[in-house]
Amino acid sequence: METPELTPRQAQLLGYIVKEHIRTAAPVASRALVEYYQLEVSPATVRNEMARLEELGYLMQPHTSAGRVPTENGFRYFVERLMEEPQLPLAEQRRIAHQFYQARDHMDEWLPLAASVLASATRNAALVTPPLATTASYRHVELISTHGRAVLLVLALEGGVVKQQALVLPAYLPQNVLSDIADRLNQLCNGLTAAGILKRLQELAPLERDFAQLVLGLMDEAQGLPSDAVYRQGLSQLLQEPEFVEGEELSQGVIQVLEEQSLLQAVIADALSPTLGIGGMRILIGGEGRWDSLRACSVLLTRYGVANYATGALGVVGPVRMAYGRAISVLRFVADVLSELTCEAFNPGERELATSRFAVDLDEPL
Repeated sequence: METPELTPRQAQLLGYIVKEHIRTAAPVASRALVEYYQLEVSPATVRNEMARLEELGYLMQPHTSAGRVPTENGFRYFVERLMEEPQLPLAEQRRIAHQFYQARDHMDEWLPLAASVLASATRNAALVTPPLATTASYRHVELISTHGRAVLLVLALEGGVVKQQALVLPAYLPQNVLSDIADRLNQLCNGLTAAGILKRLQELAPLERDFAQLVLGLMDEAQGLPSDAVYRQGLSQLLQEPEFVEGEELSQGVIQVLEEQSLLQAVIADALSPTLGIGGMRILIGGEGRWDSLRACSVLLTRYGVANYATGALGVVGPVRMAYGRAISVLRFVADVLSELTCEAFNPGERELATSRFAVDLDEPL
């Protein structure tokens, strides 16, 4: 369906109405627009244009005597054609970067930190998923004798993914033999993908090769395995927005989306198609007719990480009248920081070569 074209004045008025509704959470009246923006036209002229915007599907009138509020199409037109994306202030960039700099060596810390930063900076709910390796790469293996012929195989992959498998061997092997086998595998396989390990299997002794086959099986399982971890933050402050305070059904819908793991993952997977590259932004406004629980919300989602290597998702969930420009600028900056962290986590040798976003005047007082 084609988007109806607007005259310059209609587009300007729509932009003002969206901004006012975002600011006040209330219907916008023609006289308020004329006074607030010092328009050089009469309230009657503005009302006529608002009526035309209503006919085109960009505005609606909640009550006969009320002003207008933007529809989903009105918000979408604003986001796609009228919105200016503000640059995140340098002081705020430095403050955010400094927090991540302190946690850069600990993935278990910087993922929840990202959710907290996004929620605080946008005053909405936030979500972050861990980076997932597109292709699993070997990092380290341990073989631990537990009891008799029982052995625990612990495989660590690049990026922090750990897989375990309990084994019962045909014959008992002492710990020193198991450790020698693990050392040999670590020496030969470090940094290799499954395909790379397959090419080197003939360099291994028969017993080492048997364990390497088990490792390959675990790597196949890990490759492309979606993470069930989603870090969330900010639901309580989102529910304080007028839409959700006054509408119990709407608040229950957003709670369901953010708390029900399978539904949240379905929304993320549906919105972030593989064709959306790193830094691309997906904006769902009002659930877009597919997610009834999100009809009072907008969801901004983007990918972070290293394209074709390891990527995760992060997003912001807010009311349909969220401050889109501000939210998008924060989301982009945090995604850039997480991309650098992911690059370092999956490519430790490139730590000093990565774009030094963390070095932005960190020595200056915050």
